[in-house]
Amino acid sequence: MSIAYGIHAVLEALQAGRVEKVCLERGLRNHRLREIAGLCREKHIQVSMEERAWLDRKSGGERHQGVVCYIAEMPVLGVEEILAQAGSPGLLLILDGIEDPQNLGAILRSAEAAGADGVFIPQRRAAPLSAAAVKASAGASAHIKVARTANTAQLIEKLQAAGYWVTGFDAASETPLWKIDLAVSSVLVVGGEGSGLHRLVREKCDFLASIPMRGRVGSYNAGVAAGIALYEVLRQRSAK
Repeated sequence: MSIAYGIHAVLEALQAGRVEKVCLERGLRNHRLREIAGLCREKHIQVSMEERAWLDRKSGGERHQGVVCYIAEMPVLGVEEILAQAGSPGLLLILDGIEDPQNLGAILRSAEAAGADGVFIPQRRAAPLSAAAVKASAGASAHIKVARTANTAQLIEKLQAAGYWVTGFDAASETPLWKIDLAVSSVLVVGGEGSGLHRLVREKCDFLASIPMRGRVGSYNAGVAAGIALYEVLRQRSAK
């Protein structure tokens, strides 16, 4: 069972039907917390009143806004399940070694906002879907479909066989992102913080693209890069 905290994250989890218990700060008067309590009554979800110190411990000292909840583990789907419910043209993300929970949460949020059909996360060397990631996703983790993959290179081959074009992000690429046709069924592959894409994953991609920069830093934060790429997908598809 996972923990989520913060008013927005808890409300989203409640609306998604994944909350098993809610803990509210004793004595705290806040209309948003009353809204949460009302939803719990409607959905017959257990509510307990706790001291602030208890909530502080549960949230690891992070800002919880007076509410913590226990949520059912996010259902992890298989590749076929993701493909079966994907739109046309489809939009998928592969995270190749994202280890920062904040980046993971930010990417899940951007993916859900852009209408992505699913996100693939490696089983090893990847950030867990922890409370910090759930918080950073601002509730999106309750809605976006996630699949775990044991072998990213083989996954890419399978998605290519299903008709997807795969674009990996490489700061060294001379091809800017907007030169790639993303209006077709597309997979975006985002590499890990600092290390980027693994060699074999890079070689399996149909295209390698960069996001041009004018400043002095070497690359965008992984979460920001994913957000920019997803917006470019929406821009291209809206234009068509």
